[in-house]
Amino acid sequence: MSKRTAQAPEPQAPEPQAPEPQAPAPEPAGPRTALALSRRRLLGTVGAAGAAGLVVGGAGGALGTAAAHEEGPAAALSSLGSTEVPFRDDRAKQQAGITTPLQASGHLVAFDLAPGSDRKAAAALLRRWSRTAEELMAGRTPDADTGVALDAGPSSLTVTFGLGHSFFDRTGLTKHRPVQLDPLPDFSADALDPERSNGDLWIQIGADDALVAFHALRALQKDAAGTARLRWQMNGFNRTPGATAHPMTARNLMGQVDGTNNPKPTDADFDRRIFVGRDAAQEWMRGGSYAVVRRIRMLLDDWEKRSRHEQERVIGRRKDSGAPLTGGSETTPMKLDATGADGLPVIPANAHARVAAPESNQGAAMLRRPFSYHDGFRDDGAPDAGLLFICWQADPLRAFTQIQRKLDRGDALSPFLRHEASGLYAVPPAAVPGGYVGQPLLEG
Repeated sequence: MSKRTAQAPEPQAPEPQAPEPQAPAPEPAGPRTALALSRRRLLGTVGAAGAAGLVVGGAGGALGTAAAHEEGPAAALSSLGSTEVPFRDDRAKQQAGITTPLQASGHLVAFDLAPGSDRKAAAALLRRWSRTAEELMAGRTPDADTGVALDAGPSSLTVTFGLGHSFFDRTGLTKHRPVQLDPLPDFSADALDPERSNGDLWIQIGADDALVAFHALRALQKDAAGTARLRWQMNGFNRTPGATAHPMTARNLMGQVDGTNNPKPTDADFDRRIFVGRDAAQEWMRGGSYAVVRRIRMLLDDWEKRSRHEQERVIGRRKDSGAPLTGGSETTPMKLDATGADGLPVIPANAHARVAAPESNQGAAMLRRPFSYHDGFRDDGAPDAGLLFICWQADPLRAFTQIQRKLDRGDALSPFLRHEASGLYAVPPAAVPGGYVGQPLLEG
């Protein structure tokens, strides 16, 4: 039985010349939500979302949370549970969770195939996972359900699957491994924990309700029993849709407006930058994307000791509005050549926004879509908190790696960050009807 309670459409007003009112209008096709958020309307909100740079960038996501507020806070809250994201969309061949609006709650989890699990076992697991994800994203209850989210709607749940470098060795598919999955280089800011990095299989879960997100996590973990073992798992969050009467690009835990300069699906080169092209050497990845995942701890005690003026010069943007230091609003382009009365750049040469900008990286860009996290406090009392950084691109070498190398050489924000875990995953396109994610690779 479906656990989604869709709202009935309201009757239309009778036309003046008609003696009887018209019948209620049919529910619109596409993602099911009380706000009837069409894909076109969602994409139209992208101009208010983006990212200031590699690390700070992305809390606004490809599609900012502003889309959920178009009808006002009260309408957004009433639609929160009923919003459904399709597991597959004939108009978009990509998996959900890449250009989907950021959700309030998220889980990242990686698995390693168990000893003895071969290509056939991996295919069976991905088939189970795809079936479970489709059921949950539609608001339906899978078999042997725990009942954790029994009375909840789909709440914008998305489940996204990726394959790590080691997956191809474990399944005998090494010759089908894309060169884009070659290990990332070492960076000077890295302090990586190998036990919380990489993995054969990766899952990104997002939802606007924490119980719905946890329910999906448990269901997928149970599906993996006997085939794959948990390697690591991380929990994240963002602002809840409807939490503010003034929707804008979200803020990260440093208090910065975060997500101003992200590529937008309306950009002419968006697909070329973010999704694998039709001429890719590995046919099974055409239409897919590559996800770089980094757990980045923010040294918040050190950051919060800085004055607002110092913080703004580190980022290159105003803290209150996200506007560049050269003036305007959040979406005003930075004037990188502007100088002050002292002859120095208004946006400092090592400001994060400047160093990470496409103009400073030969046009390189990626779609940043992270979650914040807080895992308690360290022995010294400092918060163990920061960013579960996730970025999407057609080629990590030409996007993440190129930009991170530039940041590594001179980013004013780097002293306030610690990169503690890392992963790189090939994310195939969405499953075809009746199929599962990764099927062309595993059965090709």
